[in-house]
Amino acid sequence: GNDGGASGHAPRRPGHRPLRLTDEADMRKAMIVWGGWAGHDPDICAAMIRGWLVREGFDVTVETSTEAFGAPSIRDFDLVVPIYTMSKIEKAHALNLCEAVKAGVGLAGHHGGMCDAFRDSVDYQFLCGGQWVAHPGNIIDYRIDITRPDDPVTAGIAGFAHRSEQYYMHVDPANEVLATTTFTGDHAAWIDGVVMPVVWKKRYGAGRVFYSSLGHRAYELDVPEIRTMMIRGMLWAAR
Repeated sequence: GNDGGASGHAPRRPGHRPLRLTDEADMRKAMIVWGGWAGHDPDICAAMIRGWLVREGFDVTVETSTEAFGAPSIRDFDLVVPIYTMSKIEKAHALNLCEAVKAGVGLAGHHGGMCDAFRDSVDYQFLCGGQWVAHPGNIIDYRIDITRPDDPVTAGIAGFAHRSEQYYMHVDPANEVLATTTFTGDHAAWIDGVVMPVVWKKRYGAGRVFYSSLGHRAYELDVPEIRTMMIRGMLWAAR
């Protein structure tokens, strides 16, 4: 942009553009809804993700009740981020979220906060593209392999080792898989060699859906590869 040329402006940092009144209306809007099981640090994750989105220029609303998914105003957001492991959702609220995404609202999330939320809601699972069912061995060492290095979400990221829960999931074959992990038979002999999606994106009507199964605890979101894929994935999903 230009420097305005008007007098009376305070000096500003190089490259810094002051917020003008029109900018606020143009800002993309995101809603984070956190709650559910405390073992996944939903409050800390919400604060971290809010910070990332604010830095990317989003106006971020934070809610703590699943009723937020049922509000008509959900259609005004460009991105919804659920962080709500287990718990329950009213069917009407789940359907309202599904309809909002179908109409173009983006959905993005991670680990159990998105894909182990609302276990009794098949509508929600159809939206997300997967549901957690097991993490054999609990906290173990495993690898994440990038299957689509050409995708903007994963560009420049190499496969990496990680120590956490290795999510075994029931997944939608329509997902566009960006990263996978391969199970050994050490903790469940019959799954030896199973290649499991870890990061994916998909369409749901006019909406975009992004998911990463990584991030059992909040500090894991600061692993550079995990953080980068999450930020890029949210930006891709946002309308």
